Amino acid sequence: MSELSDRPQPGLRRLLSAITVDPTPLYISRDYRLLFIGQAVSAFGSMMTYAVLPWQMYQITKSSFAVGMIGVTEFLPMFIFAFIGGALADAIDRRRLIIITEVAMTLCVGGWLVNAMLPQPKAWVLFVIAAVFSAMGSLQRPAREALLPRLLPSEQMAAAAALGSLRYTVAAIVGPAIGGVLAVSLGAGLAYAIDFATFLISLVCLLQMRTVPPPENADDVSWQSILDGLRYAWGRKELLGTYLIDINAMFFGMPMALFPAMAESFGNASVGLFYAMPAVGAFFASLLSGWTKEVNKHGLAIILAASVWGLAIIAFGLATNLWLAMFFLALAGAADMISGLFRMVIWNQTIPDHLRGRLAGIELISYASGPMLGNAEAGIVASLFSVRSSVISGGVLCVLGSVVLAALLPSFLRYDGQEGLARKRTEEQNRTAMQES
Repeated sequence: MSELSDRPQPGLRRLLSAITVDPTPLYISRDYRLLFIGQAVSAFGSMMTYAVLPWQMYQITKSSFAVGMIGVTEFLPMFIFAFIGGALADAIDRRRLIIITEVAMTLCVGGWLVNAMLPQPKAWVLFVIAAVFSAMGSLQRPAREALLPRLLPSEQMAAAAALGSLRYTVAAIVGPAIGGVLAVSLGAGLAYAIDFATFLISLVCLLQMRTVPPPENADDVSWQSILDGLRYAWGRKELLGTYLIDINAMFFGMPMALFPAMAESFGNASVGLFYAMPAVGAFFASLLSGWTKEVNKHGLAIILAASVWGLAIIAFGLATNLWLAMFFLALAGAADMISGLFRMVIWNQTIPDHLRGRLAGIELISYASGPMLGNAEAGIVASLFSVRSSVISGGVLCVLGSVVLAALLPSFLRYDGQEGLARKRTEEQNRTAMQES
């Protein structure tokens, strides 16, 4: 009797399957497994650097403005190289492009490590390497995103999005927390050294993957091919909505440049926790994301999630208790992850393969420019008024912007995922028919 009662019941199994992350992509594709493992290891080290780099800048300069300017330094190369990387991803072997840029990013981390070992590390070195790292990451990201539809069937895109988010959030929880402690106690150099080692492991995994040739009859790399991608994105209002909603949320509601300054009122060791808590919320949102595959109103879900992000940031700015502040950061991270999951599903289920790299470049600009410029905006407002007023006002503008964009983009608000997937299949069939004729 007790043996039977200990077994999971069919109803419970169905419930767990419905709400938890689906691991199927890891089972069905060897190359996806290799990519997943390499990126998971590398993400841990990168998230350590993500927290340590602004912390080190603040220690050198004692300026939230200087910390915010890291984002500005990263923005221009990201903006330029995302377009180039997108065009390259549609024209050459995507795996090869990823490997080349991974080597360059590994060398960048080595540069940060050498600078950290100097008796007096230089702030300008942090800025220069951040710009180069951003350029290489922007060349790589479109190829990496465009790789997924070649490794997995369209029906697995929601599961792959959830797995990728889970991978990222685990690293984003552990990496900043450990990085913050290591930086405060032993200096930034050790964190950079660990990041360097994780990049080497990622390279080993990438080298074991099979080549991924460009799509048949791929467009050559040219300004015309880049413009074709821009025109396609502009003509698809559901894509435009994903870009604008995220840019609005991150530009006004991104307070991460203020974490080092806020940590001084809670204790310097809390800086790592501040960077980790959004990922804690995102982790649980990813882990319990099985329900997302049953949702088809993706546009509405993105708007609601972006609004919750803004409300949570307002509450974070008002909080005076450390644990309450961390709770609202976790809530914000959960909302951002839900938005990200649905945005990724729209992108991967609806964009034809021959345009996937170029559109991935546009996606990178949309979700990277918001945080980069948002950190600068937060630092400028904090320098003019106060840290808390910067956080609270940004959250308010985020919510208002989400409401306005929902009103201006009714087709995005009504977007249905099943209709988008059917459109992609029709577009690819029409392109094949035109090429054969």
